[in-house]
Amino acid sequence: MIPQSFIQDLLNRVDIVDVVGKYVQLKKGGANFMGLCPFHNEKSPSFTVSPTKQFYHCFGCGAHGTAISFLIEYSGLGFVEAVKDLAQGVGMTVPDNDDRIPPAQRAEQQAKTMALSDAMSAACDFYRQQLRAAPNAVEYLKGRGLTGEIAARFGLGYSPDEWDSLRKVFPDYEVPALVEAGLVIDKSDEEGGQRMGRKRYDRFRHRVMFPIRNTKGQVIGFGGRVMDGGEPKYLNSPETPLFQKGSELYGLFEARQAIREAGYVLVTEGYMDVVALAQLGFPQAVATLGTACTPIHVQKLLRQTDEVVFSFDGDSAGRRAARRALDACLIHASDNKIIKFLFLPKEHDPDSYVREKGAEAFEQQIKEAMPLSQFLIKEVVGDNDMTTPEGRARAQFDAKPMLQALPPSSLRLQIVRSLAQVTQTTPAEIEALFELSNPVVQAVARRAPPPRSKRMAPVGLERQIVRLLVAHPALSSDLDDDTLVVVGHHAPDHAQMVTQLVEACRSMGEQANFATLVELLRDGGADFESLIAEIAAETEAESEFDVVRQEMAGAVRQMKMRQVEDEMTQLSIAGLRDEAAQSRYRELMQRKEHLKRLTGADFG
Repeated sequence: MIPQSFIQDLLNRVDIVDVVGKYVQLKKGGANFMGLCPFHNEKSPSFTVSPTKQFYHCFGCGAHGTAISFLIEYSGLGFVEAVKDLAQGVGMTVPDNDDRIPPAQRAEQQAKTMALSDAMSAACDFYRQQLRAAPNAVEYLKGRGLTGEIAARFGLGYSPDEWDSLRKVFPDYEVPALVEAGLVIDKSDEEGGQRMGRKRYDRFRHRVMFPIRNTKGQVIGFGGRVMDGGEPKYLNSPETPLFQKGSELYGLFEARQAIREAGYVLVTEGYMDVVALAQLGFPQAVATLGTACTPIHVQKLLRQTDEVVFSFDGDSAGRRAARRALDACLIHASDNKIIKFLFLPKEHDPDSYVREKGAEAFEQQIKEAMPLSQFLIKEVVGDNDMTTPEGRARAQFDAKPMLQALPPSSLRLQIVRSLAQVTQTTPAEIEALFELSNPVVQAVARRAPPPRSKRMAPVGLERQIVRLLVAHPALSSDLDDDTLVVVGHHAPDHAQMVTQLVEACRSMGEQANFATLVELLRDGGADFESLIAEIAAETEAESEFDVVRQEMAGAVRQMKMRQVEDEMTQLSIAGLRDEAAQSRYRELMQRKEHLKRLTGADFG
């Protein structure tokens, strides 16, 4: 777990304008910066970035957050990945309580990773330059219907038909980084190198090169395709410290914006499918990298969109690939996500289908793709004879591990009902047989927020105090415990919320600010989320801190005044019949006069 103190220090060092500005063209507009929102399609800028709040907000779609939130939403990174990415940019190292690597060794690893990344970037530039001087490769790409514009967008290149062309880029051809990055093969890796009398030689030769980028746009690997029918048709980078096939998707970096605009991502089987589909009007396509789809792939995709469509050839290989994808999807299937499977005719891949049938026909195929629930039932039924007990029992046998992999949800309940229908049993019998607890009850128990006792959002003075604290956490140092008691007395439904907020603000010390508080309250609940969204949307000029402090003092003073007046009213109604009541009334009168005389800088 990353310490909150580190998050605070990181956000104090990072400038959100610089972070967002790498991905969005921003222009100064008053106190803030404006640009086109990267999270929805718009023609007029409604996306603002506040350097004062260190926060972004879109008035069109409501997206908002800190620099960390932006990387999570825009790049599809996890929280820890986003923090590490920002930390690297400002020269910080994320602490890890479970990490026992000595600092010197960590520094050495980081230097090695940087060397590998630099090598991949230099090789990519070299291959792109070589494509311009390779008419056979250019003609091949043109023959596949690709334009120079689309080739440039994906950074396509060409590896010359030479054993060591990379010497032109790396004069020190013997450096370990070239082997570790998978760019060259050392004689110890393959006996063929020894037979040829060569110590080293380029891994990729005479191939069209497809650079593979991570979600930050860094080149981490390559796929090389032959042009003359040689074997293997595709040659991929080996696993390296930068590149793990089970975690990366080709084209995801290039497709992110298109995925948001289309509302879904299309997963295909190869590099050329992705590039060709982008050429033909489907830039929301990605591909796995010569390996089966994994749960990590699915998780990455569902961070980008709520709908994933897998496109496979209709042959037996495509069916096997679809089944592996289904297995990878099960643990991530939920009620608010849509996962579909598209099977094209055996004679077609996505590229050929669009060219022959047209974009509209392919779009229709995507809309009519088979939902996960239907594909699952279809798979377990298979060739089993459902008219016999044995056939139905086998279908249930095949379905058991799949249903157990699904998280408890309404979707799982629907699949259980479908399976029960085709196997002539009841949902209760399926749940008992498969040892499934009630999915609906579990889902509700897991997701339901704590009872709110009809609690309403803060209003009036308490809302003003909460709002000021969220916007200016440093004000918490001005609130003493007596003031919190008054707030609790005046607004008992919100006393816990105010106390939690003050404690969070105080924990950040003198460097407390809005962005840091937002991250601290990331899981604070709907009340805080609505306040944060409201404050993020405020566009008025920032007030001087002393002015804000006086506003807080005024709100607290009014609340204390109201408490005094309420107690005086209660005493009056009771009749002031004894000396104790009369004495308390006089004391309250003095307290009221004292509060009236207080200045804005004094909480009394």
